[in-house]
Amino acid sequence: QVQMAESGGGVVQAGGSLRLSCVVSGLNVYNYHMGWFRQAPGKEREFVAASKRPGSNTYYSQSVEGRFTMSRDNAKKMVYLQMSALNPRAAAVYYCTSSTGALSGIRKPEMYRYWGQGTQVTVSS
Repeated sequence: QVQMAESGGGVVQAGGSLRLSCVVSGLNVYNYHMGWFRQAPGKEREFVAASKRPGSNTYYSQSVEGRFTMSRDNAKKMVYLQMSALNPRAAAVYYCTSSTGALSGIRKPEMYRYWGQGTQVTVSS
């Protein structure tokens, strides 16, 4: 059974930083593209970042490029999202996810199979 569990969310002041973690069990992370998405109330799930298997390339949305850094440790089955210079628009539930789909779909939530329950990030202004 595949399980993915995010942690590290919380309340942070605008301009601050947070590091999200995702622990994975039940699959070989090495063989999966890994992604981070977020969803704010009333909005669609939005691509944040993704790591091509086994970790050679990382992709970011324009809104987070240069401020967020995604990393992975395949041996530990961990995925991370370091977020800096947070602004209130970043407030959302952040989800960790995994996919074996085509690389061309790495920014599309429908291409991902396994999802965590999410961790809430709140940014106060």
